Formats: sequence, C-alpha cells, structure tokens
Amino acid sequence: MPLSATDLRSRFQALDAFLIEHQHLWRPKPFTHRQLPWEAEHPELSTWLRQRSLEDAEAAHNHPEALKAPAPFAQIARQSKALSEVDALPTHELNTVSSRMSVDVPGRKWQQIEAFASSLNFRETPTHWLDWCAGKGHLGRRLAHDGQALTCLEYDASLVEAGRRLSDKLGARGTHLHQDVMAEDAADQLKAHHTPVALHACGDLHVRLMQLAANARCKQMAIAPCCYNRIASDRYQALSLEGQASALSLSLDDLGLPLSETVTAGARVRRQRDSSMARRLAFDLLQRQLRGLDDYLPTPSLPSAWLDKPFDDYCRDLAALKHLPAPHHQDWHALEATGWQRLAEVRNLELVRNLFRRPLELWLILDRALYLQQRNYRVQIGTFCPTLVTPRNLLILAEQE
Repeated sequence: MPLSATDLRSRFQALDAFLIEHQHLWRPKPFTHRQLPWEAEHPELSTWLRQRSLEDAEAAHNHPEALKAPAPFAQIARQSKALSEVDALPTHELNTVSSRMSVDVPGRKWQQIEAFASSLNFRETPTHWLDWCAGKGHLGRRLAHDGQALTCLEYDASLVEAGRRLSDKLGARGTHLHQDVMAEDAADQLKAHHTPVALHACGDLHVRLMQLAANARCKQMAIAPCCYNRIASDRYQALSLEGQASALSLSLDDLGLPLSETVTAGARVRRQRDSSMARRLAFDLLQRQLRGLDDYLPTPSLPSAWLDKPFDDYCRDLAALKHLPAPHHQDWHALEATGWQRLAEVRNLELVRNLFRRPLELWLILDRALYLQQRNYRVQIGTFCPTLVTPRNLLILAEQE
C-alpha cells in the first residue's frame, strides 16, 4: 500500500533520525573535498572505493544499495532501502485519446503524463482541473479530455499562446492564463471547486500551490515535486510542525542531493559531462597550488565550447577568469590524467552519499504531506511510474477530510 495518513508521521521521524545520525556521511561532497571527514573513520571502505574505476562507479550509480562494499556500507544500504520503500499508487485505465494529443510532447514526458493521470484516484470526480505551471497545458488537456473544465496557469507568455493554439486545434475546453504563480494575485486563480495538479513544478512553485490550494479549500490536489533546491531562501524552510521541530537544517547543496540520480542522459551527454568534471577536478588541484590554499574554489558554469580548448588553454583561461596567477611550468598531460583519476574516485566515493538520496527526498515529501494533513487533508504518497521514466516519481495525493 502507498503511505497513508497513519504512516506519515512515524516514517518521517524514522527518516529524520537516520539522516541526522549519518549526516557526516552525506553532507560533505567528494567533488569539493580532497579527503572526506568520514574516510579516517572507515579506512577500509575509503580504500576500496578509491581503487575502483569510473566504469565501476557508473554501473552502481542507480542502485548503490546493491554494492558489496566494506562496512558500514551494507548496513546503511539496508536501512536506506527499508526507510525509502514506498509502493506504487493504484492505477485506473485511461480512456484512449487521439495520437494528436501527444504531438509536440517528448516521449518520456508523455509517459510521465499518462502515468500521472492514471494514478489520480479521488473519491469525487474532478469537475475543473487547474494545471499549475502548465507550460503548453499537455497534462491538463490529458486530464480534461472527458469534457471537464480546464484552467492552465503559466508564467512564460509564449508557452501560454502556444498552449491556446494547441487547445483550439485539439478542440479542448481549456483556458490558458498568463500568471506568475509566485505573485500575490495568484491566490485569486484558485477556487474551492478546482482540482490543482502539478507535474514537476520546481521548489517554491509547488510549495506555493500547496499553500494557496489549502487556503482556497480546494477539495483535492495532486503534486509530483521536483528540484527541491530551487528556492528563494538559502536554507530549507520546513512546512510541517514535525519538520519545523527537526534538528535537520538543509542547505541548497543538501537539497540538491535527491536530484543527483540520472537515468536519461545519452552517451554523448555523459561523455561531455565526464570531460567537464575531470577538467574541473584537475583545475581544482591547480588552483590550490596557485593560491597556496588547500580549499575548493567554486567556478562558474562554462559553455560547452570550453571543452574544445586544449587542456592547458582551458586551465589558463579559467585561472584568468578567477583572477588567479597565470600557471607556468606544468606537466599538463599528467595534470589532466590526474583529473580523470580523481573523477573515478569522486564518483565511487559519491556512492556512499547516494545511499541517502531517496531517504532525503522522502523526508522532504513527507514534510509536504504532513503540512497538508495539518491543513485537514487526507494524504497518500506513492510512486506513479518506474524510476526509468523519471526518478522524480513520488506523487502526493490530498483530499479534504
């Protein structure tokens, strides 16, 4: 069964204790530390991970819990798996729609929309869907195909207009409104008879929906959160009473941990990502030498064209960008090779951190669910699709008590 009202608080408290106890393992990022604080405490695990290849790390990335690594890895993996288990939501068969509905929608996105729609089991049949951060309104149109009313709210005016044209073309009964959902007047768009839905609205955007929908006493809502780190504040502001009472204080870096799982990148994108990270890790060693400080120095996102530069030019240009002394007399080939070696070490050391991806995400989801429960909603949490369709596959269903 998916997580229901009676389970929410007990699971949250168990996750809270687990994350607090082991925060020394998941907070430090291997990319920014040459030596992680926990490595002295667990030297056998550290040595074992550092000796593995980049290919080994990639093979374990999506299922680190299956790795047969030295203690305490297996014990933590078992706890992580047990605390993260959430069943799939019950589904119902959707009415078939014209293939024209999925035109202009990337294949994986359409799979997500279909899975989301088939997981919405409310006691009362919705009469008016409200698609929050709707883009072109693909989700809303799929839900409202039986003739229910539909309102789509979107900040990007070009997407609003494109959505209008699509709805007209498909004969959908949809109203597309240009709306900044973070603006004060967004509250005027939510009415008690609306059923708001949000598929992967980022950070503050889906939290705003929950707050406004609860204030408007919407009978029901469905939210699949995404990008927990896309918030205006520099630390997480807990929503529920339990979250506010927790000793766990989360930075933007911490909030990015659940998003580090990747299942959709193609081979070319992965090669480009690896090359970029290997170069950054090599430059990290160089900047420590140039500054005379053994500390990580953040560098900005760089255009992909930088990867086409010879490695020595890349380092010189990045040093100039960061106002560092010009590097001289370097063995550039050896430094670049060290960057790739560090990448293999970083990716393998990250497998410890990755054991906490889902527990932290579920902690954040439960904080939202408990908040809605405290606003007199009956809440269920479950998955709406397999991880391969999207790792952000947790869905919050809320109905007024």
